[in-house]
Amino acid sequence: MQINQELVPKLKKLKLSGIMDTLELRNKQAIEQRLAYTEFLALLLDDECSRRENKRFTTKMRRAGFRSSKTLEDFDFDFNPSINKAMLYDLATCRFVQDKVCVLIAGPCGTGKSHIAQALGHYAVRQGFDVLFTTQTKLLSRLQAAKATGSYATWFKTYSRVPLLIIDDFGLKPIRPPSDEDFHELMAERYERHATILTSNLDFSEWEQAFDNKLLGASTVDRLRHNAHLLTLEGRSYRAPRMQTKAENDGCKEKKDVRVQVSKSSKGTF
Repeated sequence: MQINQELVPKLKKLKLSGIMDTLELRNKQAIEQRLAYTEFLALLLDDECSRRENKRFTTKMRRAGFRSSKTLEDFDFDFNPSINKAMLYDLATCRFVQDKVCVLIAGPCGTGKSHIAQALGHYAVRQGFDVLFTTQTKLLSRLQAAKATGSYATWFKTYSRVPLLIIDDFGLKPIRPPSDEDFHELMAERYERHATILTSNLDFSEWEQAFDNKLLGASTVDRLRHNAHLLTLEGRSYRAPRMQTKAENDGCKEKKDVRVQVSKSSKGTF
């Protein structure tokens, strides 16, 4: 215990205070296994490296702003077997982040677009990349609000320079002036500099229609699609079965209530 107390200020000065978490355990291990001093030191340094890596990962995940922790391991490929599984696992290597290109995901509601986008972001964080997840509405609202507070340059820099920006629900709402110019400038700034993932309920051929200004929309979409990975999801909605089950349960409850009422009515008649 005395040794620990002497070490604490020195470890703090060297920014190695995390070693204290496992020092006693490793010291006991070294004594029992008669480890050399260098082996004992290596164990402590491994613990510190692991602690820092876990802390870094946790911080990046929190800053990313994911709705939940999604991975491809918990994605139900059997539900919609037409999904290109090989392509998804290739994207999970995050070479597209290194190549600074877009991943565009289109498909009907409930087919797993947001799940896949967040899963790819999760793998990017694992590989040490900074990631930001947002929706089109939140992104444009944040930029518009920043103009009123004088922080537009700061937020634009944040969105334009993050190695991987994930924008969910592109085209869910029309992009009208002046937000269309903000979006165009952001995509132009990221073009061939950083990777971007967008998800949309619109078919790829309809993406330009998300803009009131068709010329601006065409220019923006042209940049997005250049060298991009295009993934189209088809099939049933993952949410539909649960909604159907709920409707069936509600229907059964209504029928049960009707039978009870009829029973009571019959009893009153006699």
